[in-house]
Amino acid sequence: MAPIIIRNTYTVVPAEPTWTGRFPLAEWDQVGTITHVPTIYFYDKPPDSFQGNVVETLKNSLSRALFHFYPLAGRLRWLPQDRLELDCNAAGVTLIEAESEAELIDFNNFLGTEEFEKLVPQVNYKSPIETIPLFLAQVTKFKCGRISLSVKVSHAVVDGQSALHFLSEWGRIARGEPLETVPFLDRKVLWAGEQLPPFATSPQYEGKEFKEPPLLIGETDCVEERKKETVVAMLKLSKSQLQKLRSKVNTSEYADPARGFTRYEMVTGHVWRCACKARGHSPEQPTGLVISVDARSRVQPPLPRGYFGNATLDVVAASISGELITNELGFAAGKISKAIKNVTNEYVMTGIEYLKNHEDLKEFQDIHTLGSTEGPFYGNPNLGLVSWLTLPMYGLDFGWGQEVYMGPGTNDLDGNSLLLPDKTEDGSLILATCQQVVHMEAFKKHFYEDI
Repeated sequence: MAPIIIRNTYTVVPAEPTWTGRFPLAEWDQVGTITHVPTIYFYDKPPDSFQGNVVETLKNSLSRALFHFYPLAGRLRWLPQDRLELDCNAAGVTLIEAESEAELIDFNNFLGTEEFEKLVPQVNYKSPIETIPLFLAQVTKFKCGRISLSVKVSHAVVDGQSALHFLSEWGRIARGEPLETVPFLDRKVLWAGEQLPPFATSPQYEGKEFKEPPLLIGETDCVEERKKETVVAMLKLSKSQLQKLRSKVNTSEYADPARGFTRYEMVTGHVWRCACKARGHSPEQPTGLVISVDARSRVQPPLPRGYFGNATLDVVAASISGELITNELGFAAGKISKAIKNVTNEYVMTGIEYLKNHEDLKEFQDIHTLGSTEGPFYGNPNLGLVSWLTLPMYGLDFGWGQEVYMGPGTNDLDGNSLLLPDKTEDGSLILATCQQVVHMEAFKKHFYEDI
C-alpha cells in the first residue's frame, strides 16, 4: 500500500479565552486506562455540494468546540502519590493533516495492518506528561477521494460517553448547528479534590478490581503469555443469532423470569465461554472477566446530563473455566449480571473512598506498564469486554455526510474486546476482539458453532 505522508501538524486552541487554573480530577479518572483511546471514521469523497475545505472546516469547528469543552485543551500534571490533576491552560490539541496515494476500497482488509496504524495519531508516553495533548486527531485524504478521521482521547479526562459527546458536538458546530447538550464540567459531584462525607464502608467492596488477576495454572507471572502474537477480528452476530442466544439464556435456570438477561450479559457470557474453550483451559483454571459499568444513573443523585469526565468503573466477574464450559450459558451470564448489579451508589462511594485512602495510585494506572509484560488485567486466562451498545457512535457528520465505517482504533491486548451495534441498525451486533493468533480460529469456531 502507498505510504501515508504527514503534510501538516496544527495546534488548535479554544476560539475564545476560557477559564484557566488547576482542575481536580475524580478518583475514577485516575485509575485503569489513563492513556489515550483511539477510534476511526471513514468517509466517502465529499459531495460537490460541500463547498468548504475539509481541513479548515475541522480546524475551525474544533477550535469553537474546545471553547465549550476547554478541559480537553489542557494538560495533565503529576501530583505526589501518583495522583493526577488537570491544568486548564488552553495549550490546545493536535490536528494532523495527512494524505495517501492509496485507493481505499475494502476497510476490512485494511484493519490491523501497519498502514492502518499510521492513520491513527501516535502518542509518545516517554515525553513529560505536561507536554502530551489530551486530544489528537488525524485527517487523511486518499487518492480515491475518501477520507479517514482518527481521534485519540485521554481516558484520564473522559470516558467513552463523554468522548462521543464531544465528537458529536464538534460535528454539530462544523455543520453550523448549536450545541445540543452543554457539557457539565464540575467533577465535585464525584468528590474530586474533596473529602468524602462519613460513609460506612461497603462490605461488598474489596478493591479486587485492582488486585492481581488470575494466572495460568503452573505460571508465576504472565510474561510469556504477554509476548505471544495477537490478532484482531470483527465478528458479526445477526439478529437471528442473537435471538437464538436469548432463547437459550433466558430459559435457563439462572435467568430471572421478570427481567431476563441483557444483550450485554448474554453475549459477554458467550464470549467468556468461547475464550475458555479456544484457549484450551484445564477445568480448574481460574478466569476473570473485566466489565466496565457506567455509574451515571447508579449514583444518588444521578450525575447531571452531559457530565463530562469518567463515570465508568471496572468490576470483575470470576469463575473457573470448567464451571463456565460445563454449565449452560445462563451460568456465565448470571456471574456477569451479579457483578453489574453490585454497582450501587454505596459501591461507587466506597470505591472512591478506597482510592482516596490508598497511599499511591501507580499500581492502578496503565501508563506505567506500557511496552512491558505487566499491567492490564486482560490476557490469558482473563479478558475484558466493553460495551458501546448504548453510546451514540454513528452519524458523525462534519458537513460532507455521515461516515461509511466507524470502529475502534489499534488494539493489541490479548482478550480485550468491544461490543458495538452494527451500523445497519438491523438489530445485529459486532464483536471486535483481540486474541492470540494461536487461539483465534478456535475462538471463531466456538463463537458461531455454540449458538
